[in-house]
Parts: sequence; structure tokens; C-alpha cells
Amino acid sequence: MSDVVPLTGEPLALDLVNTRTAAGDLLATPDDLRAWLLLQADRLPDPGLLDIHDVRAVRAVRDHAAKAIERARHGERPAAADLAALNDAQRAAPAITELTWDGIAVTGVRRRTGPPGAQLAGRLAEAAADLLADPSVTRIRQCEADDCVLLFLPAHPRRRWCSAARCGNRVRVARHYQRRKGPGVSGA
Repeated sequence: MSDVVPLTGEPLALDLVNTRTAAGDLLATPDDLRAWLLLQADRLPDPGLLDIHDVRAVRAVRDHAAKAIERARHGERPAAADLAALNDAQRAAPAITELTWDGIAVTGVRRRTGPPGAQLAGRLAEAAADLLADPSVTRIRQCEADDCVLLFLPAHPRRRWCSAARCGNRVRVARHYQRRKGPGVSGA
């Protein structure tokens, strides 16, 4: 992964979409994907050994999710091809709720079948499907910093940046610098 730290803590589908930043693709190699998965360890199980084909499958889900989310957040109909690709990724690793008896009650654990990369792509496609089907998708915003392309779902209506520490601070420092510099003063 590059020196850019991925934005995490948003809905999983947005965290995935946000792995393509203005600085570049944070999922270029299997090592990049493993590093991102470590950041998502509380939401995604360890898929085991991954290769470049798995990276491509995850990036395909990301690309289709990004296009569908972009349209849906503006109240527009996502392209049928994007929805179909997300559905296909889920079908490639079907999910079941595996039931067991723990001695007291029946418990259920959601599991996917198929190769590790297909399971991961299926889980991510399912996260995109959940977000796309949620009415809150229309509240998704893009960071207001000029050089940022990241998306977020604001918990507070006044939130303007992907991260107060990342872009918010840079914007505030630049504004402060402009005020101190004063009008009519050349930067040269």
C-alpha cells in the first residue's frame, strides 16, 4: 500500500470505494489488499492466501460499486451492468447461514462458499448491495477538499470533509494562511 492511509470507519462499501484516492490505487497488489484487510479485520474474516486474480476481483467489485453508488447518491438509477456485476460477484460465492446447536440454543453463522478471492469479492459486493438498498445512500457526500475524491456518510449534517484530521485540517490551515497573508500580497 502506498504512504496514503486509507479512510476507514465508513460503511464497508465506502471504505472499499475509498481505496481509489486522488493519490492512486491503494489495492494494486496482493500485499496492498492484505494490508487493507487488516484494517477491516473487525468486519471481514481473514480470507487466507490471495493472489493478483483476487485483487482483480475485488477491484472489479469496487469499480462497479463506485459507479452504482455515485449514481444512487444523486438519486439516479445505477447502470444495469453495475448492478448485475455486483449480483454476479455474490452468486460466485453463495452465502448461507450455517446453523449449529451450542447446547443451549441454535446459533447461525453466515458463511460463503467458493475460493477465498470469490468469497471476499462476494462479501464486498453484498456490502455494496446493502448500502445501495439503504435510503441513506442519498446522503453520501464527497469530501469538499479540492484535491480529495473520498466519499463519506455524514453522521452530522455539517460534516464537510472525509476526515477532520486529514482534509479538514489542511483546509483550515490554508484558510488561516490566506487570512494572515492578507489581500493583495503576492505569493511570489
